[in-house]
Amino acid sequence: MSENGELRARAEELMEKLDVEAEAAAYHLNPDREHTLMLCEGLLTNLDRYGYMACPCRLAEGDREADLDIVCPCDYRDPDLDDYGACYCALYVSERVKKGEEEARSIPERRPPPEARRNMIEEKTPSAGKAGLQVFRCKVCGYLCAREKPPERCPICKVPKERFEPFKPGLT
Repeated sequence: MSENGELRARAEELMEKLDVEAEAAAYHLNPDREHTLMLCEGLLTNLDRYGYMACPCRLAEGDREADLDIVCPCDYRDPDLDDYGACYCALYVSERVKKGEEEARSIPERRPPPEARRNMIEEKTPSAGKAGLQVFRCKVCGYLCAREKPPERCPICKVPKERFEPFKPGLT
């Protein structure tokens, strides 16, 4: 098998694995098979190159700590899904996009520039978008998550976002 054929076969396996994991956690891979396979090839290329699956649509530095925010699934996936219906590279899409009820839109880059990222690492401050987040609780199963908005579906019991409430510690 050629090198390209081997990469394609590995990408097919990765895509199947990611699809099972995504659906089990109430996420969805892009239904455009060729696009998704191309992204899986990029993830595998980065895995071979750096030892981790950095987002194929961003420039990785080759330093795991510096790139942690863009290791797939990246830190920006959920806010991108909430705001645009897809993550930056469009590997993950919302349920509405998957069903064809909505098109994924162009997504601005949320990742801070390199200098800001270096400062965050040196200061050990939370990455962009993490500070000051609301904690939400699933009223059905009790799942907690810290985000700007509740997830589209609970990754545990699969109820829709309407079943989440702001979590206030200490209240019963």
